[in-house]
Amino acid sequence: MASNAVPGLTCRANGEDGPRQACVSGGSLRNRFDSESDGAPTAKSSARLCSRDREERAAALEELSQKVLACLGLDRPGSARLGKRMLLHLLRLSRSCPLQEVRVRASELLRTAQDEGVEVPRALASGPSAFIPTKEILIEGPNQDVLIESFVSLGRVDHLTMVMALHPAYLSCFLRTQHALLELDGPLPRHWRHYISIMAAARHHCAYLVQQHSAGFLEAGGDESWLSGFEHTPTKLRSLQTLNKLLAHRPWLITLQHIQELVSPGAEPRWSLAELIHAVILMAHTHSLCSFVWGCGLNPEPDHIGGYTFQPPSPNHLPRSPHSPAPEDGRPELVDGAVEVEVLLKRMVELQQQQEEEECTQEEMVTRFERERSESIPTAVVRGAPPDLVVCLVEEPEFRYEDFAPRGEQSPPVMRAQDYSWEDHGFSLVNRLLPDMGQLLDEKFQVVSTLTYHRMAMHEGVDTYTLRKALWNYIHCLYGIRYDDYDYGGVNVLLERSLKVFVKTMACHPEQTTARVYHTFWRHFRHSEKVHANLIVMEARLQAALLYTLRAITYYMR
Repeated sequence: MASNAVPGLTCRANGEDGPRQACVSGGSLRNRFDSESDGAPTAKSSARLCSRDREERAAALEELSQKVLACLGLDRPGSARLGKRMLLHLLRLSRSCPLQEVRVRASELLRTAQDEGVEVPRALASGPSAFIPTKEILIEGPNQDVLIESFVSLGRVDHLTMVMALHPAYLSCFLRTQHALLELDGPLPRHWRHYISIMAAARHHCAYLVQQHSAGFLEAGGDESWLSGFEHTPTKLRSLQTLNKLLAHRPWLITLQHIQELVSPGAEPRWSLAELIHAVILMAHTHSLCSFVWGCGLNPEPDHIGGYTFQPPSPNHLPRSPHSPAPEDGRPELVDGAVEVEVLLKRMVELQQQQEEEECTQEEMVTRFERERSESIPTAVVRGAPPDLVVCLVEEPEFRYEDFAPRGEQSPPVMRAQDYSWEDHGFSLVNRLLPDMGQLLDEKFQVVSTLTYHRMAMHEGVDTYTLRKALWNYIHCLYGIRYDDYDYGGVNVLLERSLKVFVKTMACHPEQTTARVYHTFWRHFRHSEKVHANLIVMEARLQAALLYTLRAITYYMR
């Protein structure tokens, strides 16, 4: 995404006093940035640095160096001055650029600036994730090609991309889909797309995605006052708030009436069906991406609020990102971890044999589904109040996820996959209203469903289909979707309680995910396998939310 400075910062030359959060209004902040003569990177110079042509990149890198050295005024002692935008630009390149020559040069320029008396920023986090060791998220190695492709295409490699690069096949189709949603021709203007994504990310207190899309919003020409609250936005955008909160927290409550209020001839302002489907996919895509961001413990980007400091390091105080676990919230000992893997392997084999030998009645299948969806699974303690950056973008923050079927209460009707499914209904509707998007989403669903490396923890040559299927169907079960041909008894056999806690937390209220929740399940598995589980949760959640909305749109079109 874009690398613009993020609104809500009070910026001072040479990093004086560090960042402050603020909900600012008007375009003054962006105008001040644009008028600075501090060598801040321009869109043109940034584009050249991301060129596929090696010589073009080398020339852009030399130009960047000369611009920085000129701002330092080495020929005029005491005149050194570099603006915060340039300093954060260099910090980001030095930390996350997959091209070694760019990383090295950016680091050298920061050291030169520091030697000249400029206060330079440093990253607060040691890597992309607070949960996953940096050494397991490779910049050099087998995933470098996909990271370089991301850099030359998007202008940056963010933490989200680095973690997803553990699964390159998925990352490629994810980036294609996100690029189409945000950048390619479509019914919604670019700055609206980013703002709708901001609205969606704010529902889950996801400052990471709010800042990413705020930068994209401003780069696309958006009015900065919109970022200080909904009162500055067009009525048409504000009319999405009800659908946004239902999609994020209780999509099964979305009905034909919600669609009519937005698209019927009497609606004011009126959305076209093409505009609405674009907005719905943007919101659902962002909600599910919040699950991935929180579920993988992504740290703020080096140039984001909370991702850097101008304060020198203290030997007695190690700063932590908002995601970093407290000392008592660390990783538990791997007691019996190997035993758990052996037990799970044995259960997978036994379950497959049992399903081949026995055939449950339809009544028993329904009973097992009902037992699974009404099971009481506790989740983590609710986090503290979200930062101001997010609070001013959330309407009705008290509206949260509630179980589809709380014990002892009347539940909404179950959605039977045989009555409305992605394959038979949703895919064609999306492709009809937003050409090619159905194909892109379907490719992403297929890739994540079939993704396997035929291994599990320390074992190779393992067929993980039953485990992946149980994960997907359990998430849909939480959302009230039932597959008549699936035996939900397998969910209880394969998904132990700590895994269910993680999955439910991540899928239903991801902002409550903690390091302890992440580290407690699959204690002997690779981190890449846990990221794989996160991808399944993210995509299953996305499909579930889309199905309820697409069904309501289908009813409207009849």
